[in-house]
Amino acid sequence: MSGPVEVVLILAAVAYVLVRRMIGEPAQAKRMLVLPAVLAVIGLSDVSGAGHSLVALLFLAATAGVSLLLGALRGMSIRLSSQNGLVFVRYSGVTVALWVVNLVVKFGANLLFGALDPHAASAAGNSLLFTLGLGMLAEGLVVLARALRTDSRIAWAEGKGGAPHTMSPALDEIQRRIAAGRTGGESGSRLGDLFSAGGAAGGGPGTGFRRTPRG
Repeated sequence: MSGPVEVVLILAAVAYVLVRRMIGEPAQAKRMLVLPAVLAVIGLSDVSGAGHSLVALLFLAATAGVSLLLGALRGMSIRLSSQNGLVFVRYSGVTVALWVVNLVVKFGANLLFGALDPHAASAAGNSLLFTLGLGMLAEGLVVLARALRTDSRIAWAEGKGGAPHTMSPALDEIQRRIAAGRTGGESGSRLGDLFSAGGAAGGGPGTGFRRTPRG
């Protein structure tokens, strides 16, 4: 099980995410995908010993599966809206409740597993960071899939200190194709005009990302 200091740090990070997204913020693909993936990879190094115990491996797979499921449910419960042409995300009461369930299940399962089989629990190591990272990644993927079907753009990363948001041409293109396939090209043309206007206001051609002014 996680050490007390690490548990406190992880819970503080979760609380930070909860507060920001209960207030609401622009959807940021980098924060929704890259950060959770990095957390899961870092957490994977903490559970390397699980491969030496079948029971520990099964426990890890079960808790990871629960985190993925709850993360996907959170992604479906998040409210999406449009602000200044960007997708805006806000946690609902259901989303917060699912976070609480996720943490209770994880800590409860760790305590029960440690009481029933201390040796296997020790082999499983610290799986909190790994499973939470997977859950956040599932949440981000579901939110991104929903956001791509809207008529508002998705920021790659938030601009700092009043700087423009960083936009992703790849996401713009995926969204344009989805819109064109759904409406026979009418919405795709409308989105194309929006993206062209954003490109003129932001970075020029040949760059990996474009920037759009913050609202």
